[in-house]
Amino acid sequence: MPSKTPDFFDTGALVGVLTTQPLDRVLDYRAPEGGCWLGAYVEVPLGPRKVLGVVWGPGRGDFDASKIRAINRVLDVAPMREEMRLFIEKSAAYTLTPLTAMLRLATRAPGLGDPPSMRKVYRLGDGEPPRMTDARTRVLDAAREMGGLSLTLKELAEAAGVTSSVVKGLVKSGAILEEDTPRDTAFARLDAEYGGKELTEDQATAAEVLREGQRSGRYETVLLKGVTGSGKTEVYLEAVAEALRQGRQALVLLPEIALSAEFLTRVEARFGARPAEWHSGVTMTERRRVWRMVGEGKAQVVVGARSALFLPFQNLGVIVVDEEHDTSYKQEDGVLYNARDMAVLRASILGTQVVLASATPALESWANADAGKYKRLVLTSRFGPAVMPQMRALDMRGEDLPSGTWISPSLQAAVRVRMQKGEQALLFLNRRGYAPVTLCRACGEQIACDHCDARMVEHRFLKRLICHQCGESKPVPEVCPSCQVEGKLAAVGPGVERLAEEATAKFPDARIAVLSSDLFGTARELKAQIETIAAGGADIIIGTQLVAKGHNFPHLTLVGVIDADLGLQGSDLRAAERTFQLMRQVAGRAGRAEKPGQALLQTFQPEHPVIRAILAGDEEAFWKAEADERRLAGMPPYGRLAGIILSGGDVARVFDLGNFLARNDAALRRVDAVVWGPAPAPIARVRGRHRVRLLVKAPKGVALQGALADWAGQVKLTGDLRMAIDIDPQSFF
Repeated sequence: MPSKTPDFFDTGALVGVLTTQPLDRVLDYRAPEGGCWLGAYVEVPLGPRKVLGVVWGPGRGDFDASKIRAINRVLDVAPMREEMRLFIEKSAAYTLTPLTAMLRLATRAPGLGDPPSMRKVYRLGDGEPPRMTDARTRVLDAAREMGGLSLTLKELAEAAGVTSSVVKGLVKSGAILEEDTPRDTAFARLDAEYGGKELTEDQATAAEVLREGQRSGRYETVLLKGVTGSGKTEVYLEAVAEALRQGRQALVLLPEIALSAEFLTRVEARFGARPAEWHSGVTMTERRRVWRMVGEGKAQVVVGARSALFLPFQNLGVIVVDEEHDTSYKQEDGVLYNARDMAVLRASILGTQVVLASATPALESWANADAGKYKRLVLTSRFGPAVMPQMRALDMRGEDLPSGTWISPSLQAAVRVRMQKGEQALLFLNRRGYAPVTLCRACGEQIACDHCDARMVEHRFLKRLICHQCGESKPVPEVCPSCQVEGKLAAVGPGVERLAEEATAKFPDARIAVLSSDLFGTARELKAQIETIAAGGADIIIGTQLVAKGHNFPHLTLVGVIDADLGLQGSDLRAAERTFQLMRQVAGRAGRAEKPGQALLQTFQPEHPVIRAILAGDEEAFWKAEADERRLAGMPPYGRLAGIILSGGDVARVFDLGNFLARNDAALRRVDAVVWGPAPAPIARVRGRHRVRLLVKAPKGVALQGALADWAGQVKLTGDLRMAIDIDPQSFF
């Protein structure tokens, strides 16, 4: 029988260390004086550098023993648990990602090797400064918006956009408190019995099923499906409460950082204290604290973005994936993974519960529930007096719409009615910027990015053209860069900024707020705008898909979708599904309080099956029809896809590589997989690199990853050639 891997390695023992460096193999080292545990986080020498690593097992011993160096030191953090190492290995194998890259995801916190120490932190005090200035006001606002969290001097100054001397001045008056505190402290204890709400019969039944799943201590995936406003959050927080009663930790994943402020308030109201946060808006100091406290079991609940899935939980009892259908759970660069699928994987390894919550589930989740792999819980009605909005199509073929405008007379009249009642209206258009195309009316040139095959989008608020692929920006030109004619450049098509301009002209007395991710410099500014709107600080909201992600605007009673046909264009496999989800989600923002809501969809195709399904509200019929189409075509979730993107500076070399792979596909044919391509990617050049796509299609259930690894292993990438393999691609760009 094979010998069991030891848990402890004595001084000088040969150990294998997985580092965070891009070497894709475990390296041999000697255990330091005093030995080390399996899973210990260590600092090791690699060439002239000192790098972070984890003791992964015994050394291989296939290297000159005299050249094997010793581990420098063992870090003072909790060792990586066996289930976490297994999760990293399995997620790496599934996504065909190097182990070292997966380890980097699991160690994304600064200063892990720093010794415990004291630091000065700053938070809001009770004093009043002798005089107020704009800079001092910004500091106090920033401290207030952090919800009582302590910040370092640098973090508070940066959050407020001031110098550190402004903060120091406020310390003297007691308006800001300066304290010495340990670098990493435990989070306040959450009380499962603190603030439970009275649930409806539907909610109570679903909550008890989740609680029972927690008490069983077994792995299960539950699809919690409920109409928008049905109280899914209150239901899955009962699963979190039960995990706390069992002495376990909980993770709640959210698709959008802008959702976190309102959600954190709800968690605090339910459990009496704020949970830990993990997302791009959290300071580096707080990231280190969260990472360490999660590993020591001193952070009971974490609310975070997709990367929170790789935190070193000590005793994770439940994972919730809220708005599980959201495409932002798929990471599209670097390590290509879907956080929803990886959440299911991690829960299965732990033997615990994962809850997938959505009003409009992904077809993959619906199919798994339909096949009995996932348990399904359904909430059929809105919480309290709220009812689902009335939905109606506005046939644009019959609307008298002047050229260069997009708000139809019927929608305009409906907005006026809501404004007269003191209610809010939302105009939804899933296009950022002012106009998607800038065209020269003299020569027909469309202004494109210099580094990508993509049209530049005018952002009039910023007075710049921006490429949404690479981020390149430049001022809006006065003359055409092609024909040099002046005064002939024209914006073509609407974005939310242009829609806001039209709304201002048609509703001059209205307070108009634009919600688009590119209009806010920080997450704090975006959160503040959302809170202002929710409090009634706008009459008309104009927004992109950002507004569809779970926000609760109690005064909003009308949603007008400017272009319901937009997502139906093109050949995207998931176009119908995503249009259905987005329209149902954005319509669900209306009428979430006592007043009934209405959703009006402007469309030139009212007879389109997807538009009819949206209006009918028969979601099960839509999913069944969509599932039947995918099943007949052998497409996900009833077949498998992998996308391969080849890129490089020389387009001929990139195509040569693609043609070689397409011709030499024996490894794929062994599992009945077929290769389509190579073909230029829809956006064939990004940041100056030419991009070529291949698509691999295989039957469901085959060992596709192994075949792909053998197939891709035929080639050695030289020069600037790069290959990315995307298992279960969600987009095709």
